[in-house]
Amino acid sequence: MATNKQRYTVSVDNELFQQIEDFRFEHRFQTRSEATVELIRLGLESLMKEQDEVKDQED
Repeated sequence: MATNKQRYTVSVDNELFQQIEDFRFEHRFQTRSEATVELIRLGLESLMKEQDEVKDQED
């Protein structure tokens, strides 16, 4: 099955791997990849919110 999504490999230590696995099972993601993408998305959203808040405080 072909996909248009970009792929790359990420290496993590055992502790981070277990945190990703725990997140995956707690949120019932079928694959580790899906869970990792969601964690990245959540992290980026959080960073954007923080940046917006700092920007609003500067104005």
